[in-house]
Amino acid sequence: MLLALEGIAGAGKSTLRDRLLATAHAEGIPLSHIGQFAWLSHHATRTLIRLRAGRGGNEQEAIEAAAQDLALHSRFNIDPALAEGPVLADRLTLSTACLLALLHRQPVDAYVERLAEQTQARPQLTVLLTTEPDICHDRITRRTTARRFTEQPEAATRLTDLYNEAADAWTKATGLPVLKYPCTTHADLEALVYACMEDLRSAGSTTAPNKEASR
Repeated sequence: MLLALEGIAGAGKSTLRDRLLATAHAEGIPLSHIGQFAWLSHHATRTLIRLRAGRGGNEQEAIEAAAQDLALHSRFNIDPALAEGPVLADRLTLSTACLLALLHRQPVDAYVERLAEQTQARPQLTVLLTTEPDICHDRITRRTTARRFTEQPEAATRLTDLYNEAADAWTKATGLPVLKYPCTTHADLEALVYACMEDLRSAGSTTAPNKEASR
């Protein structure tokens, strides 16, 4: 199973990621973790670095770089990891689509549809953390790291809308679910961990008989 965590900076992705990894490992589930990009193509990497710095550049070049990176990510990182057990992605397709839409000021749907063509990189479950932007901003201001352009209040507010649009476009394009839930309180975190672990356990229980039958 591939599980993706999405949402703006400060939404609680890292906290949820760490809790899921710890809980899964405590239960003997070999959950591993990957990031958003593969960084395996020099050309695509240069373009993606520019995008992350807030420089959109040529739109077609940007989307092709994102698609190429996702294809490489799927082949050389995601697929091998899935062969060993479930995988947790801290940002993936939706985050890339939203970044492209933010920079190029275009509807996010087309970017989602283009990246969804990489069928092997489709998460069976995507969790979109819908924590309010002002709460996210308050969390970010406590960090010691430099602020990225996507962490500025205006950009974060726009990204909040884009993520919701991207989630709907993703389900429309793929038929796969997106769980939308805030990560504001401890109770929110516990609910998210419970929901994700239920899916991870179910995925494990449905694949176990197949493994036995193949022996």
